Amino acid sequence: MPTSTEPGSLRRGVQLLKILATAGSRGLSLTEISARAGLPHPSVHRVLQQLGEERLVDRHAELRRYRLGPLAFELGVAGSTMYDIRDLCEPEMKRLAADTEDTVYLVMRSGFDAVCLHRIEGSFPIRTLVLEVGSRRPLGVGAGGLAILAALPDPDRDEVITRVAHQLKNFAKLDADAARQACAAAREQGAAVIEGTINLGVTAVGHPFRDAMGQVVGALSVAALSQRMPPSRIRAIGRSLADACASVERTLRSQQRLGWTAGKRAPPV
Repeated sequence: MPTSTEPGSLRRGVQLLKILATAGSRGLSLTEISARAGLPHPSVHRVLQQLGEERLVDRHAELRRYRLGPLAFELGVAGSTMYDIRDLCEPEMKRLAADTEDTVYLVMRSGFDAVCLHRIEGSFPIRTLVLEVGSRRPLGVGAGGLAILAALPDPDRDEVITRVAHQLKNFAKLDADAARQACAAAREQGAAVIEGTINLGVTAVGHPFRDAMGQVVGALSVAALSQRMPPSRIRAIGRSLADACASVERTLRSQQRLGWTAGKRAPPV
């Protein structure tokens, strides 16, 4: 990484990488990145240059756009062997897809975002492919992200909503109040339900799961055409998701990796 001594340069670099992770292969312009990050152009340009020197960011000279670089992929491949839980969740996802005939998603928390890690399509002829694997959205957007957000402790949830509030307007003109109300409804119902707000004509149900330390780390969700999702079926799918997530939690406890920490200050050596 860059050797700049500017305070916060590492955090800014990580912030920009997260933004570019939402951009796909077309990337984003400097102006778009600056607006999403809430940082001035010169600061963003300087950090992007540093990330580019480390192959974490690619720049298209003619289009003047930026996207994730090859080192980001290489690091992801290396880390996947340690942190990829798709294989642990896949049996339950396959069972849900077979039982519901609809599309099942696995999303994981990444800071203030939810990242889609896996998707299994059901057998129903009309597919509801509302999330691409690898896509990233703010917590609270979509059934899986809402399930994670609603399950967080109150102070953590409030912090997340405050941090992502400026991004919510990009998704069906959501706002902080709507996110809080959706969380309250999810806690009351025992599952997160999104009905035609993010994707017109699609209803999705999500349920969170926790790691061996009891931290909310991800969610499973089922998405289907709204006409296939009357209240009785939404409740039934919610129960099935709760059972599936309980099974995932048991598996995660059995796979606990002792001694490793992430997102915490390391103890002195």
